[in-house]
Amino acid sequence: MLTGQELLDGIFIGSIYALFALGYTLVFGVLGIINLAHSAVFMLGAVFAYSLVALHGVEFWLAAPLAIAGAGLLGAFIEFAALRPLRRRNAPPIAALISTLGFAIACVGLIEQADGSGPLGWLWRDGANSVSFPAGTVPQTTYRLAGLTVPAPKLAILVISIVLWLALGRLVLRTQPGRAMRAVAENPRASALLGIDVDRVILLTVVGSSALAGLAGILFGVAIGDVSPYIGRDQIELRGLAVIVLGGMGNIPGTILGGYILGVIEVLALVLFGSGAHAGISFAILFLVLVVRPHGLLGTRAVERV
Repeated sequence: MLTGQELLDGIFIGSIYALFALGYTLVFGVLGIINLAHSAVFMLGAVFAYSLVALHGVEFWLAAPLAIAGAGLLGAFIEFAALRPLRRRNAPPIAALISTLGFAIACVGLIEQADGSGPLGWLWRDGANSVSFPAGTVPQTTYRLAGLTVPAPKLAILVISIVLWLALGRLVLRTQPGRAMRAVAENPRASALLGIDVDRVILLTVVGSSALAGLAGILFGVAIGDVSPYIGRDQIELRGLAVIVLGGMGNIPGTILGGYILGVIEVLALVLFGSGAHAGISFAILFLVLVVRPHGLLGTRAVERV
Protein backbone atom coordinates (compact mmCIF):
# COMPACT_ATOMS: atom_id res chain seq x y z
CA MET A 1 0.00 0.00 0.00
CA LEU A 2 1.06 3.57 -0.57
CA THR A 3 1.81 5.91 2.29
CA GLY A 4 0.14 9.30 2.35
CA GLN A 5 3.38 10.93 1.15
CA GLU A 6 3.70 8.54 -1.78
CA LEU A 7 0.06 9.07 -2.75
CA LEU A 8 0.66 12.81 -2.68
CA ASP A 9 3.65 12.41 -4.98
CA GLY A 10 1.48 10.42 -7.38
CA ILE A 11 -1.12 13.19 -7.38
CA PHE A 12 1.53 15.81 -8.14
CA ILE A 13 2.98 13.95 -11.12
CA GLY A 14 -0.52 13.02 -12.25
CA SER A 15 -1.41 16.73 -12.35
CA ILE A 16 1.41 17.33 -14.85
CA TYR A 17 0.34 14.33 -16.94
CA ALA A 18 -3.24 15.60 -17.00
CA LEU A 19 -2.24 19.16 -17.94
CA PHE A 20 -0.12 17.86 -20.80
CA ALA A 21 -2.75 15.39 -21.99
CA LEU A 22 -5.49 18.05 -22.00
CA GLY A 23 -3.80 19.51 -25.06
CA TYR A 24 -4.05 16.16 -26.81
CA THR A 25 -7.71 15.97 -25.79
CA LEU A 26 -8.67 19.43 -27.06
CA VAL A 27 -7.10 18.93 -30.48
CA PHE A 28 -8.45 15.40 -30.83
CA GLY A 29 -11.93 16.55 -29.84
CA VAL A 30 -12.02 19.25 -32.54
CA LEU A 31 -9.86 17.78 -35.32
CA GLY A 32 -10.06 14.06 -34.64
CA ILE A 33 -6.26 13.72 -34.79
CA ILE A 34 -3.41 13.38 -32.31
CA ASN A 35 -1.00 16.32 -32.49
CA LEU A 36 2.36 14.56 -32.13
CA ALA A 37 4.16 17.92 -32.04
CA HIS A 38 2.62 18.42 -28.60
CA SER A 39 5.56 16.79 -26.81
CA ALA A 40 8.01 19.13 -28.58
CA VAL A 41 5.99 22.16 -27.46
CA PHE A 42 6.08 20.76 -23.90
CA MET A 43 9.87 20.54 -24.11
CA LEU A 44 10.25 23.97 -25.69
CA GLY A 45 8.09 25.58 -23.01
CA ALA A 46 10.56 24.36 -20.39
CA VAL A 47 13.53 25.37 -22.57
CA PHE A 48 12.12 28.87 -23.18
CA ALA A 49 11.57 29.46 -19.47
CA TYR A 50 15.00 28.05 -18.53
CA SER A 51 16.70 30.21 -21.16
CA LEU A 52 15.04 33.40 -19.97
CA VAL A 53 15.91 32.68 -16.34
CA ALA A 54 19.36 31.09 -16.58
CA LEU A 55 20.81 32.75 -19.68
CA HIS A 56 19.15 36.15 -19.73
CA GLY A 57 18.47 36.90 -16.06
CA VAL A 58 14.71 37.28 -16.35
CA GLU A 59 12.72 36.75 -13.15
CA PHE A 60 10.76 33.49 -13.18
CA TRP A 61 7.39 35.21 -12.60
CA LEU A 62 7.92 37.03 -15.93
CA ALA A 63 9.76 34.24 -17.76
CA ALA A 64 6.97 31.70 -17.24
CA PRO A 65 4.18 33.76 -18.92
CA LEU A 66 6.53 34.66 -21.77
CA ALA A 67 7.39 30.99 -22.29
CA ILE A 68 3.70 30.02 -22.23
CA ALA A 69 3.00 32.71 -24.83
CA GLY A 70 5.89 31.37 -26.91
CA ALA A 71 4.39 27.89 -26.72
CA GLY A 72 1.06 29.30 -27.89
CA LEU A 73 2.78 30.95 -30.88
CA LEU A 74 4.35 27.59 -31.72
CA GLY A 75 0.84 26.18 -31.75
CA ALA A 76 -0.19 28.83 -34.28
CA PHE A 77 2.81 27.89 -36.43
CA ILE A 78 1.87 24.21 -36.26
CA GLU A 79 -1.68 25.01 -37.36
CA PHE A 80 -0.64 27.20 -40.29
CA ALA A 81 2.34 25.10 -41.43
CA ALA A 82 1.49 21.51 -40.55
CA LEU A 83 -2.27 21.15 -40.15
CA ARG A 84 -4.26 23.70 -42.18
CA PRO A 85 -2.60 22.99 -45.58
CA LEU A 86 -3.35 19.28 -45.19
CA ARG A 87 -6.92 20.02 -44.10
CA ARG A 88 -7.45 22.18 -47.19
CA ARG A 89 -6.33 19.27 -49.37
CA ASN A 90 -8.60 16.81 -47.51
CA ALA A 91 -5.54 14.76 -46.60
CA PRO A 92 -6.15 11.66 -44.46
CA PRO A 93 -5.50 11.90 -40.69
CA ILE A 94 -2.27 9.92 -41.02
CA ALA A 95 -0.80 12.84 -43.01
CA ALA A 96 -1.32 15.20 -40.05
CA LEU A 97 0.22 12.65 -37.70
CA ILE A 98 3.33 12.39 -39.88
CA SER A 99 3.53 16.16 -40.34
CA THR A 100 3.36 16.91 -36.62
CA LEU A 101 5.74 14.06 -35.82
CA GLY A 102 8.24 15.53 -38.27
CA PHE A 103 7.95 18.91 -36.56
CA ALA A 104 8.61 17.29 -33.18
CA ILE A 105 11.68 15.42 -34.43
CA ALA A 106 13.05 18.59 -36.02
CA CYS A 107 12.63 20.56 -32.78
CA VAL A 108 14.41 17.93 -30.71
CA GLY A 109 17.21 17.74 -33.27
CA LEU A 110 17.71 21.50 -33.31
CA ILE A 111 17.82 21.81 -29.53
CA GLU A 112 20.16 18.86 -28.98
CA GLN A 113 22.63 20.35 -31.47
CA ALA A 114 22.56 23.83 -29.89
CA ASP A 115 25.77 24.27 -27.89
CA GLY A 116 25.97 28.06 -27.76
CA SER A 117 27.97 28.55 -30.93
CA GLY A 118 25.14 28.71 -33.48
CA PRO A 119 22.07 30.87 -34.02
CA LEU A 120 20.22 29.03 -31.25
CA GLY A 121 22.85 29.93 -28.66
CA TRP A 122 20.55 32.55 -27.18
CA LEU A 123 18.02 29.81 -26.43
CA TRP A 124 20.01 26.72 -25.46
CA ARG A 125 23.72 26.04 -24.84
CA ASP A 126 23.81 22.57 -23.30
CA GLY A 127 23.27 20.32 -26.32
CA ALA A 128 21.88 16.95 -25.29
CA ASN A 129 22.60 17.48 -21.60
CA SER A 130 20.03 17.81 -18.85
CA VAL A 131 20.05 20.94 -16.69
CA SER A 132 18.04 22.38 -13.82
CA PHE A 133 16.69 25.82 -13.13
CA PRO A 134 19.16 27.89 -11.06
CA ALA A 135 18.86 27.61 -7.29
CA GLY A 136 16.39 30.13 -5.93
CA THR A 137 14.37 30.36 -9.15
CA VAL A 138 11.25 29.49 -7.17
CA PRO A 139 10.78 29.41 -3.39
CA GLN A 140 11.71 26.05 -1.90
CA THR A 141 9.57 26.42 1.20
CA THR A 142 8.28 23.16 2.63
CA TYR A 143 4.94 22.88 4.39
CA ARG A 144 3.73 20.27 6.86
CA LEU A 145 0.10 19.34 6.31
CA ALA A 146 -1.54 16.47 8.20
CA GLY A 147 1.85 14.87 8.74
CA LEU A 148 2.80 15.16 5.05
CA THR A 149 5.73 17.10 3.63
CA VAL A 150 4.54 19.37 0.82
CA PRO A 151 7.17 21.36 -1.13
CA ALA A 152 5.93 24.75 -2.30
CA PRO A 153 6.55 24.05 -6.05
CA LYS A 154 4.46 20.88 -5.96
CA LEU A 155 1.69 22.57 -4.02
CA ALA A 156 1.68 25.33 -6.63
CA ILE A 157 1.39 22.70 -9.38
CA LEU A 158 -1.70 21.22 -7.74
CA VAL A 159 -3.36 24.61 -7.23
CA ILE A 160 -2.57 25.81 -10.76
CA SER A 161 -3.87 22.57 -12.24
CA ILE A 162 -7.18 22.74 -10.38
CA VAL A 163 -7.73 26.40 -11.30
CA LEU A 164 -6.98 25.72 -14.97
CA TRP A 165 -9.28 22.68 -15.11
CA LEU A 166 -12.15 24.67 -13.63
CA ALA A 167 -11.50 27.57 -16.01
CA LEU A 168 -11.26 25.24 -19.00
CA GLY A 169 -14.49 23.50 -18.05
CA ARG A 170 -16.28 26.83 -17.80
CA LEU A 171 -14.80 27.97 -21.12
CA VAL A 172 -15.94 24.87 -22.99
CA LEU A 173 -19.38 24.59 -21.43
CA ARG A 174 -20.51 28.16 -20.76
CA THR A 175 -18.91 30.55 -23.25
CA GLN A 176 -19.50 31.34 -26.91
CA PRO A 177 -16.02 30.14 -28.00
CA GLY A 178 -16.59 26.93 -26.08
CA ARG A 179 -19.95 26.33 -27.75
CA ALA A 180 -18.33 26.97 -31.13
CA MET A 181 -15.59 24.48 -30.27
CA ARG A 182 -18.14 21.82 -29.31
CA ALA A 183 -20.11 22.49 -32.49
CA VAL A 184 -17.03 22.06 -34.68
CA ALA A 185 -16.11 18.91 -32.79
CA GLU A 186 -19.59 17.52 -33.45
CA ASN A 187 -19.92 18.47 -37.13
CA PRO A 188 -17.48 20.83 -38.89
CA ARG A 189 -19.54 21.11 -42.08
CA ALA A 190 -22.77 21.97 -40.31
CA SER A 191 -20.89 24.47 -38.13
CA ALA A 192 -19.54 26.24 -41.21
CA LEU A 193 -23.05 26.40 -42.70
CA LEU A 194 -24.28 28.01 -39.47
CA GLY A 195 -21.68 30.77 -39.80
CA ILE A 196 -18.99 29.49 -37.43
CA ASP A 197 -15.45 30.25 -38.58
CA VAL A 198 -14.14 26.69 -38.37
CA ASP A 199 -10.52 27.63 -39.14
CA ARG A 200 -10.54 30.23 -36.37
CA VAL A 201 -11.94 27.75 -33.85
CA ILE A 202 -9.29 25.21 -34.79
CA LEU A 203 -6.53 27.84 -34.55
CA LEU A 204 -7.64 28.91 -31.07
CA THR A 205 -7.86 25.27 -29.99
CA VAL A 206 -4.34 24.44 -31.18
CA VAL A 207 -2.92 27.64 -29.66
CA GLY A 208 -4.66 26.95 -26.33
CA SER A 209 -3.54 23.33 -26.23
CA SER A 210 0.04 24.38 -26.99
CA ALA A 211 -0.03 26.97 -24.20
CA LEU A 212 -1.14 24.20 -21.82
CA ALA A 213 1.75 22.04 -23.04
CA GLY A 214 4.20 24.88 -22.45
CA LEU A 215 2.88 25.40 -18.93
CA ALA A 216 3.11 21.67 -18.20
CA GLY A 217 6.72 21.69 -19.43
CA ILE A 218 7.63 24.57 -17.15
CA LEU A 219 6.01 22.91 -14.14
CA PHE A 220 7.79 19.64 -14.97
CA GLY A 221 11.15 21.40 -15.23
CA VAL A 222 10.67 23.19 -11.91
CA ALA A 223 9.24 20.25 -9.94
CA ILE A 224 11.39 17.43 -11.35
CA GLY A 225 14.51 19.53 -11.88
CA ASP A 226 15.06 18.25 -15.40
CA VAL A 227 15.19 20.35 -18.58
CA SER A 228 16.58 18.71 -21.71
CA PRO A 229 15.71 18.18 -25.39
CA TYR A 230 14.24 14.80 -24.50
CA ILE A 231 11.80 15.46 -21.68
CA GLY A 232 8.85 15.55 -24.05
CA ARG A 233 9.78 12.54 -26.15
CA ASP A 234 11.15 10.24 -23.47
CA GLN A 235 9.25 11.19 -20.33
CA ILE A 236 5.83 12.55 -21.20
CA GLU A 237 4.65 11.80 -24.74
CA LEU A 238 3.60 8.16 -24.31
CA ARG A 239 2.20 8.87 -20.87
CA GLY A 240 0.06 11.66 -22.28
CA LEU A 241 -1.28 9.31 -24.94
CA ALA A 242 -1.94 6.69 -22.28
CA VAL A 243 -3.85 9.23 -20.19
CA ILE A 244 -6.26 10.24 -22.97
CA VAL A 245 -6.88 6.62 -23.94
CA LEU A 246 -7.41 5.62 -20.32
CA GLY A 247 -9.78 8.50 -19.57
CA GLY A 248 -11.60 8.42 -22.91
CA MET A 249 -10.54 10.05 -26.17
CA GLY A 250 -11.69 13.67 -26.29
CA ASN A 251 -13.16 13.59 -22.77
CA ILE A 252 -11.83 16.39 -20.54
CA PRO A 253 -12.94 14.98 -17.14
CA GLY A 254 -11.67 11.58 -18.26
CA THR A 255 -8.29 13.08 -19.12
CA ILE A 256 -7.97 14.62 -15.66
CA LEU A 257 -9.01 11.36 -14.00
CA GLY A 258 -6.65 9.37 -16.24
CA GLY A 259 -3.73 11.64 -15.35
CA TYR A 260 -4.23 11.11 -11.64
CA ILE A 261 -4.70 7.37 -12.05
CA LEU A 262 -1.53 6.99 -14.10
CA GLY A 263 0.47 9.15 -11.69
CA VAL A 264 -0.59 7.10 -8.67
CA ILE A 265 -0.05 3.80 -10.53
CA GLU A 266 3.48 4.85 -11.45
CA VAL A 267 4.35 5.72 -7.86
CA LEU A 268 2.85 2.43 -6.65
CA ALA A 269 4.84 0.48 -9.26
CA LEU A 270 7.99 2.38 -8.31
CA VAL A 271 7.52 1.45 -4.65
CA LEU A 272 6.77 -2.21 -5.38
CA PHE A 273 9.10 -2.96 -8.27
CA GLY A 274 11.75 -0.22 -8.41
CA SER A 275 12.62 2.44 -10.97
CA GLY A 276 13.38 -0.01 -13.77
CA ALA A 277 9.87 -1.42 -13.94
CA HIS A 278 7.44 1.32 -13.00
CA ALA A 279 6.74 2.55 -16.54
CA GLY A 280 6.18 -0.96 -17.87
CA ILE A 281 3.86 -1.84 -14.99
CA SER A 282 1.87 1.33 -15.60
CA PHE A 283 1.23 0.47 -19.23
CA ALA A 284 0.45 -3.15 -18.39
CA ILE A 285 -2.31 -1.97 -16.05
CA LEU A 286 -3.48 0.45 -18.75
CA PHE A 287 -3.70 -2.46 -21.19
CA LEU A 288 -5.82 -4.45 -18.75
CA VAL A 289 -8.21 -1.51 -18.27
CA LEU A 290 -8.64 -1.10 -22.01
CA VAL A 291 -9.36 -4.78 -22.48
CA VAL A 292 -12.31 -4.33 -20.13
CA ARG A 293 -13.41 -0.91 -21.48
CA PRO A 294 -11.88 -0.12 -24.90
CA HIS A 295 -13.19 3.46 -25.08
CA GLY A 296 -11.74 4.44 -21.70
CA LEU A 297 -13.15 5.04 -18.26
CA LEU A 298 -15.38 8.02 -19.13
CA GLY A 299 -15.38 7.76 -22.91
CA THR A 300 -18.22 6.81 -25.19
CA ARG A 301 -18.30 4.90 -28.43
CA ALA A 302 -16.94 6.94 -31.29
CA VAL A 303 -19.46 8.58 -33.61
CA GLU A 304 -18.41 9.01 -37.23
CA ARG A 305 -17.67 12.64 -38.13
CA VAL A 306 -19.23 13.99 -41.31
